[in-house]
Amino acid sequence: MRNIALILFLTFVLCSCSTYGPSEGTSAATPIPKPATAENKPTPNYAARMPNTIAATGEKVIIVDPNVHAWGAYGANGDLIRGGLATAGGNWCPDIGRRCHTRSGSFRIQSLGSASCKSTIYPLPRGGAPMPYCMFFNGNQGLHGSYNVVDGNASHGCVRLHVDDAEWIRFDFAHIGTKVIVKSY
Repeated sequence: MRNIALILFLTFVLCSCSTYGPSEGTSAATPIPKPATAENKPTPNYAARMPNTIAATGEKVIIVDPNVHAWGAYGANGDLIRGGLATAGGNWCPDIGRRCHTRSGSFRIQSLGSASCKSTIYPLPRGGAPMPYCMFFNGNQGLHGSYNVVDGNASHGCVRLHVDDAEWIRFDFAHIGTKVIVKSY
C-alpha cells in the first residue's frame, strides 16, 4: 500500500509541475515546435534568389529580376552586397487597360528622392501614392519604397522595394548615374 501511495504521489508531482525538466547542465528535451503563424514564420531570404557574383563592371550596379521578384546591389567587383524582394510592373493594370511591365534594359539613376516622394500619376486621376526614397531611372519608372511589396509583379511599372531597402539604396549605395539593369520578363 505504501508503494502505491508513493507512486501516485510522484506521478502527481511530476505530471503537475510545469517546471519539471532536466536540471542545469543536462541536455534539454526537444521543444515542441509552434505552429507557423505570421509572428513566428521565418522571413524568406530574397537575396538568395540573385547571383552572389556577377562579372565585375568596375562600377556599382543594381539588378532587378522580375522573374524571381528580387533585386541585388552589386559592388564594382561584382559581389552581391545586399538584395531583397522586388515587385516589378504587372502583366495587366485594369485602371489603365494595358500591360504595365517595367521596361527591361540598362539604365542610369536620374534622380534621388526623399522619404516624402509621391507619384504624380497614380492613383488616377491625380496621383499622390507614397513612393519613399524614389530613384527614377527610366522616365516615370523608378525604384522606390512601398508598404505593398509582394512576391509577384503588380506595380504600374516602378519597382517596389521594402522601405528600409529603398532607404539603404538611396543613402548608402546609389548616386546619380548608378547603373540599373532590369532583366527581361
